[in-house]
Amino acid sequence: MTPIAFSLLFACALVLSLAVRFWLASRQVRCVAAHRDRVPVEFADRVTLAAHQRAADYTIARVRLGLVGVLLETVLLVGFTFFGGVQWMHEALSAAFGEGALVGQVLLVAGVALAGAAVELPITWYRQFRLEERFGFNRMTPRLWVADLVKGTLVSIALGVPLLAAVLWLMHQAGARWWVWTWLLWMGFNLFVLVLYPTVIAPLFNRFEPLAAGPIRDRVEALLHRSGFTVRGLYVMDGSRRSSHGNAYFTGLGRAKRIVFFDTLLSRLTGEEVEAVLAHELGHFKHRHILKRVLVSFVLSLGGLALLGHLATQPWFYQGLGVTPAGDAHGVALVLFFLVLPVFTFLLQPIASLASRRHEFEADAFAARQASASDLVSALVKLYEDNASTLTPDPVHSAFYDSHPPAAQRIGRLRGLSAASAVPAASVQTA
Repeated sequence: MTPIAFSLLFACALVLSLAVRFWLASRQVRCVAAHRDRVPVEFADRVTLAAHQRAADYTIARVRLGLVGVLLETVLLVGFTFFGGVQWMHEALSAAFGEGALVGQVLLVAGVALAGAAVELPITWYRQFRLEERFGFNRMTPRLWVADLVKGTLVSIALGVPLLAAVLWLMHQAGARWWVWTWLLWMGFNLFVLVLYPTVIAPLFNRFEPLAAGPIRDRVEALLHRSGFTVRGLYVMDGSRRSSHGNAYFTGLGRAKRIVFFDTLLSRLTGEEVEAVLAHELGHFKHRHILKRVLVSFVLSLGGLALLGHLATQPWFYQGLGVTPAGDAHGVALVLFFLVLPVFTFLLQPIASLASRRHEFEADAFAARQASASDLVSALVKLYEDNASTLTPDPVHSAFYDSHPPAAQRIGRLRGLSAASAVPAASVQTA
């Protein structure tokens, strides 16, 4: 391939991805706005019109803000590639530290990452203190926001810089198959972070307290016992310090797994609803969804690194993206690859979304067997309302992006499961 051909290919892929993003966003906005003034029939007895309209307005505002972020990211991407941003940084760092110096290559990658974070920063601030504030979700103070930003940056540096230096060293020293060793390193790093996160990283940002004794804890422990799950602890996280959104999640590996509930979730749901939500999360473990996703990510990362190993040796790859490196250019290859990869893989997003939605349906079915489908329906409707999740998404937009099924589909299936489980009981009573 020639540099001009690759430039044209990248430009076409970029324009196509932008066009699809804006087309999907316009569909979502039109669909949500068109259904704003009427609650869907299946939710009419549980969701008020005011809550439905709030969810519509919140969804539209998030979509529009997301488009601003897409435009800024695109401008930065074009600046780094076609307008010579990466070339300028590479030349400046090579002059300062010498051709191929490890410190210069680390700074190149870190500099590009820092520029991306700086562009995203105003969007993040606006989302938190304007959009989330306007819809009543924000509980974070500017001081806490800055503290989170500083701590997050320090954690990223502490974990990311040694990993980056090791990867660049392997690219330089490990020969043509450096990407195999890098893949092994990447797998080990991810597993290390999974172990480190619940006990070291997460407590830097939130407080975690054991779930207090009482009816909810009794229900949770009974569910874990009959489902055959072992966890190290049940915790409540102070999510209300930052937002009124509610959630629950698993973290950790093996027997070190722990369950974390947001305090906002516990304050809103009944004990039966909490049990049903937890049963859904247990369903993901029962069906090995987490393991499957980790294995898929490892396979994809191996393929991606193999592709990078090939591209790093092709002059047209650099020149087609506005760079003419001299000497060791492993840092440049790494930067360019991760800058342009999302452009070429964007249209594959629906595949990942479809797989994720199937997992959600499977976890719902497990929850319906281990707890109560009707309680899960009740909990989900409360969460949809509390989180201002639209009940009327555009089907195409949802199929492309959404990791969870649309509300109507999900609730419809759960109600079907609830009705099916009630039939045998009714038959016995009749007999």
